[in-house]
This record gives sequence, structure tokens and C-alpha cells, in this order.
Amino acid sequence: MQKTPKSLRLNIGLFGKTNVGKSSFLNMITGQATSIVSEIHGTTTDIVEKPMELLPIGPVLFLDTAGLDDKSDLGEKRISRTQNAIKRADIAIIITTAEYDKTDIEIAKNIAAENIPLIIVFNKSDIAEPSDKAKSEFEKLGKIIVVSSTDKSKKEQNIVAFKEKLLEIVPDEFIIPPPLLSDVVNAEKHVVLIVPIDIQAPKGRLILPQVQAIRDILDVNAVVSITQENTYKQLLQNLKTPPDLVVCDSQVVDFTAKNTPEGINLTTFSIVFARNKGDLSTFIEGAKAIAKLTSEDKILISEACTHHPLDQDIGRVKIPKILEKKLGFAPKIDFCAGKDFPLDLQNYSLVIHCGGCMLTRREMLVRMEQCKQKGVAITNFGVAISFLQGVGERAVKVFES
Repeated sequence: MQKTPKSLRLNIGLFGKTNVGKSSFLNMITGQATSIVSEIHGTTTDIVEKPMELLPIGPVLFLDTAGLDDKSDLGEKRISRTQNAIKRADIAIIITTAEYDKTDIEIAKNIAAENIPLIIVFNKSDIAEPSDKAKSEFEKLGKIIVVSSTDKSKKEQNIVAFKEKLLEIVPDEFIIPPPLLSDVVNAEKHVVLIVPIDIQAPKGRLILPQVQAIRDILDVNAVVSITQENTYKQLLQNLKTPPDLVVCDSQVVDFTAKNTPEGINLTTFSIVFARNKGDLSTFIEGAKAIAKLTSEDKILISEACTHHPLDQDIGRVKIPKILEKKLGFAPKIDFCAGKDFPLDLQNYSLVIHCGGCMLTRREMLVRMEQCKQKGVAITNFGVAISFLQGVGERAVKVFES
């Protein structure tokens, strides 16, 4: 990612008056002394560029600029370069403080007029917190966060808050999902899909994740075979050569693992979408946290769609049963569906989320950042089930680079 060209990175410009903490904010985000920090006004004399991998978004390029109120001898030239940086920015970060004035507001208004997504950072909150009036003046122009870029005790909290706001406004073209399967299979490879036809399957058609997986496989000219679990063994026996990958429904992952030779990669549809819509490594860590749960911990099971729960519903019936069997006690569980993702996540020790086929990648990443900000582990239906049934490591191996 360090070799990603500037033109393909999300360009994030830091703007504001001199000595409001633009450079210290950048240093906090990057975790490095990227820009010189000094009490002397006008320390930043030229645009400082810092490329980095900012997860979960990807490759970005920070542009630390000179103050837009620079009155020094070279101020006019510095401001001219800063104006050029505004034209380059995909996202603008206005750094100000609780002691803002009309210059700060004008800077924000001018950048907002360029239709550039905007985050207003009230820095130096350890010295003074912004008033409600201050916030309301800037809320009309962009998203707001309050930080102290020099308070090391709040560094992680500040970074998570920044990422959460960034995810809300980043242009769609930078929230690029990984492929479903086309990066792990290619032309002439053979993929077997195990598709149960049960009470939850829509009459006369397959569910969306299955259809999308089929299309992704066909797009790279790979071969796809589709079967149900009761005919899977027969299919394997009839094949002259083993398949390169088996993808199954999460509900039959234990059966699939037991009946698939060790040399054949396997995964689940839900894991495929966990990677496509979110961050698979975070979901894996969340699944591993299940083993540490106690009877006092509370779990939130979240579904993005709003279907009526059916008999043996995976989220409301099957996962709670598997959890109880694994933990040895009935865990405390709340449920939510659709857009009703709660804000009081600190009440939970773990969130188990569906595959998110009804959410955009942005929406899923925002939910994950909300969990991270509250210190709550989060995993995915399929990842959780695979690890609960002892086949998690095998089910995610195909995606390990």
C-alpha cells in the first residue's frame, strides 16, 4: 500500500489558521513525528505529504498545510500553496479550537462551497471545550469532533472518533469492497457451492449472497457446481478431480468440514461477505473473544434485514443455542434488526452481526468503528459459527495472504 500512487489515494487536507494544532493532529493520527510542532506561528512553511494505510479505509495521503491567516513575509506564497492543496483534497479537515473566530468560519465556508466533504476538529480540548454555540455554527458545514491532539491518554479515543466521522463522509469510490471470490479463484478453477433449500430460502429463487457469489465466480471464467448438503458427498464422488474451493451455508459448515478432504479449501457465504462488507481480521478476533464470555456478559445479535423470524432462524434461534452449548450457560442476548443499531453499545461485551448483504460497506464499517470506540468486540454470523464449531481457522485460511 505504500507504493500506491498519489492519484489513487484518498487525499485528506488539513486546513486552518496558524498554531491551532494541524501538525500535532497529523502526528497523532499517523503515530509519527510527521510534521514539526512548535509554538512559533507559521512553523509549517510548505505542504507536508504523508502517505499511510488508514484502516479500514485503505491508502490515504495527508496534506498538512500552512495557516490560512499567515501574516509573515512569505505568508502570501504559503497561503497560495495551501489554496492549491484545497483543490487536491478529497476530504478537508478544518482544525480550530474553542477560541475560534470569524476567520475559522470563513475558512470552513469557503471549503464547503467547493463541495468538499468536511470534518471540523475542535483541537486543544484540554485547554477549553467548545461551547454549544460554537458547535452549532460549524455543524451546518460538516461533521464535528472534539480532541486534544497532545493528550496521549486519549489518543486511541481520538483516532477512533476521527475514523468514524471520516467513514461517514468519504466518497463512495474510496469505500471499495474486496472481491467476493474472484481474487482467490481464477479461470478453470472449480468452486462447489453448498446451498441448502430450507424454510428460509425464497420460493423459486436463491438468496442474494448466493447469486452474487455465482456471478463473481463466472466473471473470472471459473467453473461452479451447485448442490445441497444431502447430495454433496455424491457430487464429490462423481468428480474426477477435487474442487479448488467449497463454499457452504454457515448452518452446514460442520457437516461440510467433516466431509471435505483436508487438502480442499472451504469457507462459508457469510465469511465471504464478512470480508466483502467489513474487516475479516476484526471479525475473527471477535469470534475468538466468545471463549472469554461469562454469564454476566451481554451479547447483541444484529441483523441488517427486517424479515420476520422463522422456525430455526439462524440469528434468533440457532446461534443462541450454539452459544449456550459452547459456553455451558444461557448467555444474555438482545436482538436488533434493520437500521436500529443501538448507540449504547457499552452495555455489551460482544456484537454478532449478520453478513450484511442489505448494508453498504460504508454502513458496516461505521458499525464496526462504533463498536471499537466503545471497546466492544464484534464478529459475524458465519465467522462466529465456524469458530464455535471448531472449524474457524480452516474456514478463513483461503483468505490469508
